[in-house]
Amino acid sequence: MPPMAPQRTDATSTAPGASPASGASAPSAAALSSAASVSPTASAAQGAAAPAPALPVLGGKKSSYRERVADALRAALIAGELRPGQVYSAPALAARFGVSATPVREAMLDLAKEGLVDTVPNKGFRVTAVTEKQLDEYTQIRSLIEIPTTVALARTADPVSLEALRPAAREIVAAAAAGDLIAYVEADTRFHLGLLALAGNGHLVEVVGDLRKRSRLYGLTALVEAGRLLASAQEHLELLDALLDRDENAVRAVMTRHLGHVRGQWAAHG
Repeated sequence: MPPMAPQRTDATSTAPGASPASGASAPSAAALSSAASVSPTASAAQGAAAPAPALPVLGGKKSSYRERVADALRAALIAGELRPGQVYSAPALAARFGVSATPVREAMLDLAKEGLVDTVPNKGFRVTAVTEKQLDEYTQIRSLIEIPTTVALARTADPVSLEALRPAAREIVAAAAAGDLIAYVEADTRFHLGLLALAGNGHLVEVVGDLRKRSRLYGLTALVEAGRLLASAQEHLELLDALLDRDENAVRAVMTRHLGHVRGQWAAHG
């Protein structure tokens, strides 16, 4: 569908039937962060939901707006652009997509089933918070699953299938260099879940995908500003090269370092 038209960021803005203007580009990560900057306390005092962040233009191959909106909301949530504790209304989020509030409301109900948001009657949806203990537990489980699985791929993965992941790895680097957090999260998810899929265990991929949604990547904006996200992004290319070289020790070292960033750097900046 065409790019979004600029919309008001107040919580009561509704443009469910508005047609996006042509030529608009997806907002920057800084704009996303700024749009979501109202604190939970301030929102409660005003009796309204938090302003809706500017979300990416809908795309992809999903068959319904509901699925496409849900994917975009997940990306914004995982990147931390939808902030824990804040309430977002379906009409305000719908205005960002140029669609009716119905698919947005349905998508948010899907996220509620995943434990990512809670329903707030007559207001919208509150993004759930993740505790430090939960983050530690999620990262530990991911390490137990992803490191040995990826190391094993150094022995079994088809080189052609590995090379097919290189465009996604390059997208991650490009998004990190541009400070585009939503694009970073989307490409990073495609890369890691696509890599794990080469092991042939669909349930394993589902488990890791769920853990990634629940843990989220707090503090990505701070890492962009500090210039540290690019180094983590480049590890995806380093990992691919190690896998193609059939170097199990190098694969284990890169994966251990990479998952260490997730907890040690990203989550620590929440």
